[in-house]
Amino acid sequence: MAIDAATVRKVARLARIATPEERLEPLAQELNGIMTWIEQLAEVDTDGCEPLTSVVAAGLPLREDAVTMGGDPARVTSNAPKSVNNFFVVPKVVE
Repeated sequence: MAIDAATVRKVARLARIATPEERLEPLAQELNGIMTWIEQLAEVDTDGCEPLTSVVAAGLPLREDAVTMGGDPARVTSNAPKSVNNFFVVPKVVE
């Protein structure tokens, strides 16, 4: 796919990026270089390769899924900007 200055101008306008007219042709050449590199990546044979989600083969630490009462309510609400009787006080948003 060849990218020309008109395409760069259109994409810049859609992205609301102010691009001087003299910069359009160099940008088109840079984007064509990137597209060539992407086409080279598409030629790589990836059959039989599992998708990689992380470079480190480590599992997440699991904890027991246990229902609790939330611990100490006074401690939980101690950092709240405002609380009454261990409940968070928030501004009314619906009239």
